Amino acid sequence: MAELKRTDMSVKQEKAVLVGVILPKSTADPRDPLGELGSLAKTAGAKVVGQILQKRQRPDAGTYIGSGKAEEIAQLAIAHDADVVVFDNDLSPAQIGSLEKIINEHAGTPRGQEGIKVLDRSELILDIFATRARTHEAKLQVELAQMEYTYPRLMKMWGHLERIQSGAGGGIGIGTRGPGETQLETDRRIVRKRISDLKAEISKIQQRKTRLVAERTRQHMTVCIVGYTNAGKSTLFNTLTAAGTYADNKLFATLDTKTRAWKLERGTEVMLSDTVGFVRDLPHGLVASFKATLEEAVHADLLLHVLDVGHPHAQQQFDSVHKVLKEIGAKPSARSDQEGKPDLLLLNKTDTAEGEENAPFWRTLHPDAIPISAKTGKGMDRLHEAVYQFVRGQQLDVTLEADVTNGRLLAFIESHTRVKSKEFLDGSRVQIQAVMGKQTLADLQRNDQVELKKVVSPK
Repeated sequence: MAELKRTDMSVKQEKAVLVGVILPKSTADPRDPLGELGSLAKTAGAKVVGQILQKRQRPDAGTYIGSGKAEEIAQLAIAHDADVVVFDNDLSPAQIGSLEKIINEHAGTPRGQEGIKVLDRSELILDIFATRARTHEAKLQVELAQMEYTYPRLMKMWGHLERIQSGAGGGIGIGTRGPGETQLETDRRIVRKRISDLKAEISKIQQRKTRLVAERTRQHMTVCIVGYTNAGKSTLFNTLTAAGTYADNKLFATLDTKTRAWKLERGTEVMLSDTVGFVRDLPHGLVASFKATLEEAVHADLLLHVLDVGHPHAQQQFDSVHKVLKEIGAKPSARSDQEGKPDLLLLNKTDTAEGEENAPFWRTLHPDAIPISAKTGKGMDRLHEAVYQFVRGQQLDVTLEADVTNGRLLAFIESHTRVKSKEFLDGSRVQIQAVMGKQTLADLQRNDQVELKKVVSPK
């Protein structure tokens, strides 16, 4: 066969060699360019046995890293009996094929047998997401991202591309006669159909979720936790709501958004959501397919940006989160005089020596940031107070009158506001004092059967 078989994209239980090409506009941390890639590889189940770095002005068209360096990678992989070579860059299908050919020729892999694989950064992240997906929705989103990644790479990912013979002396039996087609064309047609089906199903989920999230934001103040993967989002979510969400010291420990009631001070309650973690150079296919999961951040009234302030790459992680939020339409704005969604920066992991040391520096850059420890509960009082003050500034004390026979209107008020008191004025009218959001007030103002008596901002 002319091509190498690459039907298995998993890196579980395999020895990996890491490769990074540092370009002029590289977003990798100069102090530890392959640190995050190593964490990703370990999360996927691989054992890192070696690494190679190269600085270039531009990628090599054929192998991305150059033929000489490709041979060096081959020698290192062979010396450590590696199963996979993982690049911290995105490679083209042709570059993957050329690299595998060079590496496996040096390794003496017989043609047609699977040898040492070459994966790029996006493929590795997709593999991790595939192992983390638990719900039906997350599995569909991951499969769509994988299919969209796979489609342009089919030529280099399968070796069964021989032509199905046709005509005299060709295939035998029903379905083998006719003009014939390559297996590649068959595979592409199957993938296109699957992509179309997945998009249709995810679109239905997204429409339903958009309606549910939008309705929830009309009824309640919503707060959404965002941040880099492994920054401590799920731990904070559990600390604030006692939800028991799975949390671990792993990248992408959870992919599914969870929402729970969070009780603040003096009877105030908001809906708190936890989201999937972000990462540098997150594949665009994943951002697009996980749009429904990230809907909470788009519609939230307030974002809680959790930052691992003790991490050596904290600034890079901070910038990456803001980049993804901007891409999905949830651009944060820490100040009220700026355009964007209100957000509050939480300097997490201050229970560690590094976090405690770095927190003062971050507070000079972001004076309103709150040092916390999601693990120990440090700083939770200040966080509660800050969110409470924000919520009270967004809610209103409203006194109104309505007809007691309008059951639908009264049910709406009961379910969409926090009723403080009721007073029946006569046999047909009732006066209600309630706390409600600005959007709920706007809905009531459009109802000509409601008479607003007083609207004030709570202290």
